Amino acid sequence: MHFDFLRNYLWNPPTRFHKKTPVSPIHSNLEVYYLFGFGYDESRDDYLVVLISTLSDNSSSYLEFFSLRDNTWKQIEGDCFPYMDASSDRILGLLFTGAIHWLAYRHDLYVDVIVAFDLMERKLLEMFGEFLSLSAIDYVNDTIELWAMKEYKVDLSWTKTLVINIDDVAYFSPIYFTKSGDIIRTNGGNVVKYNYEGQLLDHRSYSDDPDGSQVIMYTESLFSLPGGAEQV
Repeated sequence: MHFDFLRNYLWNPPTRFHKKTPVSPIHSNLEVYYLFGFGYDESRDDYLVVLISTLSDNSSSYLEFFSLRDNTWKQIEGDCFPYMDASSDRILGLLFTGAIHWLAYRHDLYVDVIVAFDLMERKLLEMFGEFLSLSAIDYVNDTIELWAMKEYKVDLSWTKTLVINIDDVAYFSPIYFTKSGDIIRTNGGNVVKYNYEGQLLDHRSYSDDPDGSQVIMYTESLFSLPGGAEQV
């Protein structure tokens, strides 16, 4: 299953069935920064589109999700959800162990944080259990570093696990780690695979756009979307 943020619909590539989702009732013509994501709640057999939005002047922020089974948007009440992405007007969260994760900017504290939305509990958490990692570009030494948090919520446990030469790579975004330890990531309009020692194994082109586009991993399924759908 996949959610297309720009077209506002859910679709399943193997079956080619899709469902148009209604626009969130909260949004207006004001400039808004988005954090969004898509995932499956196995406890309710439901697919959720999660959206955190913050007005450009930081005066208001909202946390809401669209339930495919209920076919409706629901807002989660709270004092404030001061999270946004500093580099663009929207950013796609990564699904891991039943939660959607974002590396976000907390504008009230002026710091970067990792936040997660638990799909079953349906609540937002700052940081999350399990194993966390991130990549960073060192422009001084022309390398890309992968860091892992060995112990949850312990800042000193961040450990550099891998260093890769940039070699004219302008953009690096890991999207998947295989069971054998290989790293799948995007580079502009290419999907590239490295082994855990940083050696290039394979690459495939998927876009003619030099700036590339967002790529996600999904698991194929022949199940129908809850609530009915139309075929492409």
